[in-house]
Amino acid sequence: MTDSAISREIMRQLDELPLEGQRKVLDFTKALALSLPKGPPGKDLLHFAGVMDPDDVQAIIQAIEAGCESVDAGEW
Repeated sequence: MTDSAISREIMRQLDELPLEGQRKVLDFTKALALSLPKGPPGKDLLHFAGVMDPDDVQAIIQAIEAGCESVDAGEW
């Protein structure tokens, strides 16, 4: 089934629903749209692979691990 055929079928079915059913369909389509991934697809980010020096990456990882799950009582 093509995109246009699907759209036509959806519209045909939607036209047969009462107003409350149409509202439910609208709410459902909005929820579906919100669940879609945001941002560029991973394949578009591949050109960044390997741009960071491995030593820098390791330093960042260590800093994150050292700073996470610790509380500085004097910070507040």
